[in-house]
Amino acid sequence: MFKNRNKIIIKNPEQIEGIRAASQLAGKTLKYLEEFAVPGITTAHIDKKCAEFMADHGAVAATKGYKGYPAHLCTSINDVVCHGIPGNYELKEGDIANFDVTPILNGYYGDTSKMYRIGEISKEATDLIEVTRQCLWEGINQVRPGNKFGNIGFAISRLAKSKGYSVVFEFAGHGVGLRFHEEPQVDHIAEKDSGPIMQAGMTFTIEPMINQGKARCKVDRMDGWTARTIDGKLSAQFEHTILVTETGYEALTDVYQDF
Repeated sequence: MFKNRNKIIIKNPEQIEGIRAASQLAGKTLKYLEEFAVPGITTAHIDKKCAEFMADHGAVAATKGYKGYPAHLCTSINDVVCHGIPGNYELKEGDIANFDVTPILNGYYGDTSKMYRIGEISKEATDLIEVTRQCLWEGINQVRPGNKFGNIGFAISRLAKSKGYSVVFEFAGHGVGLRFHEEPQVDHIAEKDSGPIMQAGMTFTIEPMINQGKARCKVDRMDGWTARTIDGKLSAQFEHTILVTETGYEALTDVYQDF
């Protein structure tokens, strides 16, 4: 953890503009996909629409072919924590779904994800989604020059645990912008005042995965990607790409300010 502190990239103004454009496209992609987050639509169809939207805007999906991943986005449903592969599954009334997109636009990356409610969902699912949304912003509000990365995870885990939920520790946020995954690792559960110091020009994701039950995950052996809760209970996630500014932060993927 945080072994390569000297390798956190400080982006220059030109790079920041490129990352901002890619991030804005990522946010617009999630907005576009809202119309397909309805009962009866397959996740494979959503993948197709995602690929078309990115192509229409001059971008390609970073996930496609990444370490063998076969799709243009991740579609994580109900007990799937992350990295769900689109396929023949038809969305059903009461499902909760996370769509995670990372377009590459002119060589720059923007990474974001959000939760979708498929029809009417349970109060338990609604509460989990709302707390997860709050956890994202609790972490984002820690971003400013001079603060330490560990305070992001400390704030997220404190809030989640106070509401009776657990925080996934097997997956984390990460630097992003010039590559899909860069330094630093951004943990969502951490000790206070731990980790590297934030500096203006750093770009990274904050993407808490909050579980209704136990924090642990298991990866499906069949596909090697799909991570599920070990107890079959629900999981939720929100993600933004964040820029550290001279005075605080900019949520680069928060195009519509709707989550």
